[in-house]
Amino acid sequence: MNTVVLSGAPSTAPLRRPRRVLPGFAPTLGFTVFYLSLIVLIPLSAVFIKAGGHGFEAFWAAATAPRVVASYQLSFGTSLLAALINLVFGLILAWSLVRYEFPGKKLVDALVDLPFALPTAVAGIALTALYAGNGWIGSLLAPYGVKIAFTPLGILIALIFIGLPFVVRTVQPVLEDMETELEEAAAALGAHRWQTFRLVVLPMLLPALLTGFALAFARAVGEYGSVIFIAGNIPMVSEITPLMIIAKLEQYDYVGATSIAAVMLIFSFVLLLAINGLQAWSSRRNGQQGKR
Repeated sequence: MNTVVLSGAPSTAPLRRPRRVLPGFAPTLGFTVFYLSLIVLIPLSAVFIKAGGHGFEAFWAAATAPRVVASYQLSFGTSLLAALINLVFGLILAWSLVRYEFPGKKLVDALVDLPFALPTAVAGIALTALYAGNGWIGSLLAPYGVKIAFTPLGILIALIFIGLPFVVRTVQPVLEDMETELEEAAAALGAHRWQTFRLVVLPMLLPALLTGFALAFARAVGEYGSVIFIAGNIPMVSEITPLMIIAKLEQYDYVGATSIAAVMLIFSFVLLLAINGLQAWSSRRNGQQGKR
């Protein structure tokens, strides 16, 4: 007997799940957790286990020695200041590359990526030769009593050099996708340039700026090769924390090296977590304003 199917009757056939390129959520998540644990979590856990293996007193003594504390202040202070400077000038450079046409634009765009490809030791030697007392720039500043190489100021310049591309390459795609009609509408409504930038452009750029800032700061905190040449490595003056870790390892003081590394990990994680929280808050705020 033939079955009559009414055209208006709902179909009882099972719905086909969309075909996915990856095998599925469970195996993909399992591989992700395994890979993340193998590459990141297990090595970092080993640092904390080794640092606390001889007790809290040994850990605290190694992590809070006066010379080590001075290196914390220098590394985190200069890294934060370098990231802030790159935040401003990286935005200006990205804006110029996106919004303006000028001779040599492609060359400037390519030069932005130079710190990525340049070996850090080469960058350190080049900066030292440039800013030393007998260098091109250092010799011009020496008569005025300004010394850059082998001072914290030299460390700051090296960190600015290696961190600038992170801000530029993070902000540049957002500027390219930004609609200029919004700026024109704000100008038509009587907004000044600063009002247009502060109320229209900056809120849309803020998540990208925070991301670039976090990347530049994270790179600067752990930078070693381009800094040790221009720093001078003077104890209590221009000695960075990564150099302290290397020095402890050369002395076979593994407890001291891992204790310093654990403190750096904690501080870096807390700062990056705060920056990511600000980035998420800014994204939600922009989304709510867009819905209005």
